[in-house]
Formats: sequence, structure tokens, C-alpha cells
Amino acid sequence: MTMVLFNYGHYLGLALFASALAVELALHARRVDGRTARRLALADLVYGLAAVLVVGTGLLKVFAGDKPAGYYGHNPIFHVKLTLFVAVFLMSIYPSMQFIRYRRAADADVVEYPPLVGRLLRLELACTALLPLLAVLMARGFGSSR
Repeated sequence: MTMVLFNYGHYLGLALFASALAVELALHARRVDGRTARRLALADLVYGLAAVLVVGTGLLKVFAGDKPAGYYGHNPIFHVKLTLFVAVFLMSIYPSMQFIRYRRAADADVVEYPPLVGRLLRLELACTALLPLLAVLMARGFGSSR
């Protein structure tokens, strides 16, 4: 039952992660009003909390799960998945800094985001869409030498 909860938390976290990122992309524009800027900051907060859930449950799966940690350590697909997740995290830093910067904007304010924010959000979402594919490949034994 414990593994069921670990897996559920991991999948729920990834769904929240991707959903919050999609909301950020849907709300984002080069220029937004203060209300939208605050919503972007809130979506980014959910995105960050979801990332913590994904990482936390992922660590539980690796170190307290059904398979020994060595199973993951020797799987190149796991390394690709982990590297991709870290890359998404690194790409998210700049947009998050921008969203946090304007989290207290007044409704009448006009907030202008650098063009890089939108490009990074699109790239993050594209990379995030690959994570479940890599998980399915791992679950089907790809990359495993056992």
C-alpha cells in the first residue's frame, strides 16, 4: 500500500506541475495587468510546490520503494529523466524570479515581462511532456540490464 501512495503522490505531483506550468503559459503575455501578474505568481507557487511533491515522492520511490536504488542508478533512462527534470527546474528560475518580482502588483499596474519568459515557459512545458514517456519506458523495462 505504501508504494501505491508513493506512486499516486508522484503522479499527482507531475499532473499539478504540468497543469500549473500550462496555466502560467496561458496567462502569460508580454504585458499584463497587475491582477494577471498576481495570478501568474500564484500559479508559479503551485508549480514550485508541485515540484517539491514530485521530488519528495520520487526520492521515496527510489530509496524506500519496491525496487532497490541500484535499479535506478544503473538505468540510463532514469538518468535522462532526472537530467530533464533538473533542466526544467533550471529553466524555471528566471520566469519565477520575474513572477515573484511582480506578485504584489496593483490591479491598475501594467507589468511587462522580458520575451525570454515566454520562450522558457514553452520550452519547460515541452520538456515536461517528455517526463511521463520516460517513466513509461522505465516501467516497461527499457534501460534496465536486469
